[in-house]
Amino acid sequence: MGVKGLSSLLEDNSNIYSNIKFSNSKLVVDGCNLAYYLYNMANLDQNHGGEYLAFQAVVQAFFKTLKNCEIKAYVVIDGGLGTSDGQLITRMSRQSTLLENIPAALTGEKKGIYPPFVMSVFEQTLNDLTVPQVRCFGEADGRLAAEARQFSCPVLSGDTDFYIYDLPGVLPLAPFWESVKDSPASSEIRCKLYTTTKFCTEFNINHQLLPFFASLVKVDHVKLRDVKWARFLPAGSPKMKFNAANLMGILSWLRARAEWTTEDTLTAVMALIPNMSQDDQTEVKNMLRDSMLEYKLPSSPAPLFSKGTVQQLPAKLSSVPELVPASLARGDLGANILDYDILVHRRKFLRIQVECSGLQSSNLTSRPIRQVLYGLLLGQGGGEVEEVDRVGTKPASVKVQPLVHGAAKTLRLDSLIRVGLDPDKVKVKQAVEHQRPRLDSLSQADPAVRLQVCLETLGVEEETLEGVPAHLRLPVAVTCYWLRMASPEPTVLKALLMVMVEGELIRQNDKKAKNDKKAGWQGDTEHLSKPLDGVVAHSFNQWQACLKDASQLNLLLCKPLPEPHYAWLYQGRLVHQRQKELQKKEPEDIVQDDKFRDLYRGLLRAVTQPDPGADRRAGGPEAQLGASMEHLHLNTQDSGGEWKKAQDRKKERRDKTDRLAEGHQPQPSTSSWSRGSQLQPAQPAAAHATPQAKWVRGGPKPS
Repeated sequence: MGVKGLSSLLEDNSNIYSNIKFSNSKLVVDGCNLAYYLYNMANLDQNHGGEYLAFQAVVQAFFKTLKNCEIKAYVVIDGGLGTSDGQLITRMSRQSTLLENIPAALTGEKKGIYPPFVMSVFEQTLNDLTVPQVRCFGEADGRLAAEARQFSCPVLSGDTDFYIYDLPGVLPLAPFWESVKDSPASSEIRCKLYTTTKFCTEFNINHQLLPFFASLVKVDHVKLRDVKWARFLPAGSPKMKFNAANLMGILSWLRARAEWTTEDTLTAVMALIPNMSQDDQTEVKNMLRDSMLEYKLPSSPAPLFSKGTVQQLPAKLSSVPELVPASLARGDLGANILDYDILVHRRKFLRIQVECSGLQSSNLTSRPIRQVLYGLLLGQGGGEVEEVDRVGTKPASVKVQPLVHGAAKTLRLDSLIRVGLDPDKVKVKQAVEHQRPRLDSLSQADPAVRLQVCLETLGVEEETLEGVPAHLRLPVAVTCYWLRMASPEPTVLKALLMVMVEGELIRQNDKKAKNDKKAGWQGDTEHLSKPLDGVVAHSFNQWQACLKDASQLNLLLCKPLPEPHYAWLYQGRLVHQRQKELQKKEPEDIVQDDKFRDLYRGLLRAVTQPDPGADRRAGGPEAQLGASMEHLHLNTQDSGGEWKKAQDRKKERRDKTDRLAEGHQPQPSTSSWSRGSQLQPAQPAAAHATPQAKWVRGGPKPS
């Protein structure tokens, strides 16, 4: 979150920073902050779904420079929001702002709506470079600061929260990046160093009061907002902006209470607010205390990067099996899988992408995949999960039921046996329907069963993937699922496969590609400040949403399918360019290469061939999963859909795949209808308010 206004205040007091030449040292890196900063500062396109290969090259170059300077980087990554609801309002405010920015992004503006695989590419690239990385439970700030203090080294971040911790120092990210960019071959990095010592000296404030200072700025309570801190500025202070005057006023007020205890200072704050009830006083005091505790570092924390060290779970998650923290610490499980929001609050914030806001959210296509993931994490009796998504450009939420069907039931029963529970002493109904899966035994479960769970969820048979390169099997299976489930009907299949094949062929020829400077084959990657087709973007976004959720399910199942090379799968501007070119030419006329032709035809056959297992699955548990997918898909409200209509839609999709197999490119529909709501066509965002949707606390209300 950071301390609002502190960066600007320090810019006006730049003598607080020391100019240094940094090399031959350890460095603890704020991973999420760095990843999104690099993507933004490299001016990579944000609106077409991601320039992942170009981003990979930026990350590689950055860490190569660190290596040249003999800087040993240790990257710490956030694993979620933490165990409290305190940040919900802030998170909802950010979500609302991003949603309001979608129309501007569609015109080509750069609005900070980042592509969904930025962190996946960042983490895979660090693994390839053997850079140590750890993902924390909840927010990483405290653990990151503790690690820096143990290493006696600075933190690299643009987050001003680190300016409050008692650390050896902070290297602000902006000047550090400028030095790396301007002198990539240098043996030292010219940058700035911040220390709390210089801050406290400059503003004549007790070091122990820094957490109190930050908390008075950060705690968002209506009563605290009424305090006019600027009145405490010394007489004759120069005129300054509101935020700077507010911060300087707080510092001046605290300076006069340097010898006071925390409780005395809290009482003094309450005295600044007239007519404050006892309940409000208690609430504000508790909020300030909780905020200050976030800056308190443990006296002897377990080191994050020692071999075999497993992070200790908070009490609220103590029931999670040992494999979970170990897998998360190793980077085997993604942050969203074990997000506190899911495990503790039964809540998940869904990704925002740039797309036509008059269509239903692209995330809804992959909801059935997430339901299976929730079922494995929580069990079918583990309670509904609240998904926070959008309706038009407004945030809205819907309760989603976890699903445990088909092979997942077998997996759970096997797990009970493997961990030593006597199945004869466990009620079958409880074991099948309500017992939470024992995740500590998933890695020991039959690989064939784990694969079956993954493929059943995607509605794909193993034989469909025969002949597909191993690391493309998951993307191909996801593409089969997307073709069946996406709405409106996808018309971008060939463009998607073309870019996937082009990337794979360059990747296979990696050695030669390195000599030829492989980053560049995909054409322009800088942000394109031109309008884009929101309907085409919506279709591509649905595919990325499906791949993201299927990838997380695959990770949770201990990778029954090889993890894809995300940087090579999708290049945003190129895939949109290919879609335009396909209006006049066929793929093999655009890329005239035998290897391209063979792989392209193979993937097209795999995703458009008739489903070999449709009849076999028609009456089994898989049909129940399919029915749930049909009924629950794309609905933020009860649709009242009938099974016959769902079957008719299935038949239409089956006919469509037959046409694709014969080489026909599907034509766009003349009218765009919202699947799951047969009564009316999708409306533009302004007319798309849904009265039945539940509006989330902190988000804007429907007009």
